[in-house]
Amino acid sequence: MSVQHTRSNYAKEIWQKDKDHFVHPWSNWHTYREEGAAMTVESSEGAYVFDTEGNKYLDGIGGLWCVNIGYGREEMVEAIADQVRKLPYFSPFTDTTNTPGAELAAKIAELAPGDLNHVFYTTGGSTAIDSAFRLVQAYFGTQGLKEKRHVIGRHEAYHGSTYIAQSIGCKEMDRNEDLFDFKTDTIHHISTPDMYRCPEGLSESQYCDQLVQEFADKVAEIGADKVAAFFAEPIMGAGGVRVAPAGYHRGIWDVCQEHNILFVADEVVTAFGRLGHWFVSKEMFDVQPDIITSAKGLTSGYIPLGAMIFSSRIYDVIAENDQYFTNGFTYSGHPVACAAGLKSIEIMEREDICGHVREVGAYFREQLGSLSDLEIVGDVRGSHFMCCVEFVANKETKALFEDVDIGSLVAREAENHKLIVRPVAHLNVLSPPLTLTKEQCDFVVSTLRASIEKVQDDLRAEGVL
Repeated sequence: MSVQHTRSNYAKEIWQKDKDHFVHPWSNWHTYREEGAAMTVESSEGAYVFDTEGNKYLDGIGGLWCVNIGYGREEMVEAIADQVRKLPYFSPFTDTTNTPGAELAAKIAELAPGDLNHVFYTTGGSTAIDSAFRLVQAYFGTQGLKEKRHVIGRHEAYHGSTYIAQSIGCKEMDRNEDLFDFKTDTIHHISTPDMYRCPEGLSESQYCDQLVQEFADKVAEIGADKVAAFFAEPIMGAGGVRVAPAGYHRGIWDVCQEHNILFVADEVVTAFGRLGHWFVSKEMFDVQPDIITSAKGLTSGYIPLGAMIFSSRIYDVIAENDQYFTNGFTYSGHPVACAAGLKSIEIMEREDICGHVREVGAYFREQLGSLSDLEIVGDVRGSHFMCCVEFVANKETKALFEDVDIGSLVAREAENHKLIVRPVAHLNVLSPPLTLTKEQCDFVVSTLRASIEKVQDDLRAEGVL
């Protein structure tokens, strides 16, 4: 029996087990029951992954915004294995701790802006958001401000898939109210900042002023004495890589300062180098958050770990009132995950990966912009290694395709050419490992161009264009 035949049998066996038993996030169960997985990834190296048939793909989405230092780092393997041998787990509750947890917390506090000196570990980004929501309540409740319970998020934001995280987020395609309930009594939403669809006739500064005023008006409508926090990603991720107009975050932060409203920055995607900084709220948007949520790049995806990072002001108010913060998880501050986080940060510092992102990530964004000349490309947006291409049926009207899953069509064609991009309805999202070279950036852009052109030709032949 040939090696290829043996591999094919193995691949089919794994595919069948997956199809029969592995229930995937965000999957259509009807379709999956019929078709199964389109790709089974088995191994990886650098910026590449390999499927069970031995095919090699450049991973243009970095796992899921998270494999920041790239795949196959032997140092990470050793750090994780060493910690498993030394201490695989011990309860983190109340007054017991572990060495990697303490060391990583101190390192995160060192990297975080301002007085964000306290770290509460979670299992990922969603649980970090839920924990932030609880912390906001505890902070104001401790002060006797029990009416100050309302929070404001944004339409089309994504903050995770747990109950509170999905309630604070408001991504339309995820919000099926026939299937799920959402908390709506104390959670409110304002408009998506979308420069591509900025109202006609408004300058960027005018649009910014309009959005900030909308937030101020929403605070007034609810009552400033009842609004506790504003939740926002510096750049919206899964909601379409939307970059707000200049001054937007600072303008909303100013309103928050005026009314004693906490500013919660969801940096699950943007932190740990994706935009060329450890954290971007202060560095890029001139905002000092009260709370930052993080995950993904914290361990470069090697092991699950999230962290809610918050100010000494919040900590001291709750501590001085002798209150228990009754929130946490069995795996909070897991020693193996924290060891992975420490090693990932060490690698990033030693190799100056943030500096690399500021240089090569800027090149990547510039080269992606060249796709704007294509007929169905309406917008190319983002920053550094966090970008997306938006497809439209008509560039003048910015109308979207009807009954055409354009993002998936382009992604499947790119996959045929050994490039993985993430389709999200009418978008292709790109968030590659932060170690990408300029040559690899060129491959991504040229392959994406060829894939889009092929899809355009097919749509034209079908009479869609």
